[in-house]
Amino acid sequence: MSAELQALGEHVASSLGEAVVDWAIAYGDLTMVVRGQDIVRAISFLHDDPQCRFVSFIDICGADYPGREKRFDVVYHLLSPQHNRRIRIKVEADEVTPVPSIIGIFPGANWFERETYDMYGVLFSGHPDLRRILTDYGFEGHPFRKDFPLTGYVEVRYDDAEGRVVYEPVKLPQEFRNFDFLSPWEGTDYVLPGDEKAPQS
Repeated sequence: MSAELQALGEHVASSLGEAVVDWAIAYGDLTMVVRGQDIVRAISFLHDDPQCRFVSFIDICGADYPGREKRFDVVYHLLSPQHNRRIRIKVEADEVTPVPSIIGIFPGANWFERETYDMYGVLFSGHPDLRRILTDYGFEGHPFRKDFPLTGYVEVRYDDAEGRVVYEPVKLPQEFRNFDFLSPWEGTDYVLPGDEKAPQS
């Protein structure tokens, strides 16, 4: 199988030329890194080429690498039922440069691009309705970014007195506790409440 994927990778890379930045076989699938401006051409080629025929769209997801200049990866997964193969396409993106939408080739990418925008803030040019899909209207920030706080910024609750849903800044009523993660067989360096009478070794 790896020989087939190797041959496929060489075929795609030679056909797309400078559009392919890098490629490798990873986790049993072919992974291609493509320039953002060439993603539509690359997906069209993978869809139409007889040796590829990746006609089944699986999903689009994101990944955040805050240390990079282009901090996001937009990752596309496609399936070729005819050849029984999968492929992973990656595009590096930043917070301001839009990635061209692939809805013209795979209309099912609509909600996946909206999800990637909602969770990571990646923009897609040519998308007919790029708005949030999972978070609430007026939500600030993008929850899957690694710099997004785990507690969020606001909390939502129903207020009986006002008879409506209210948004408030997050309050942490309980202080963070200090947990040690020692093995229970090794024990702690201090006496636990209730163990004062136990023999100390």
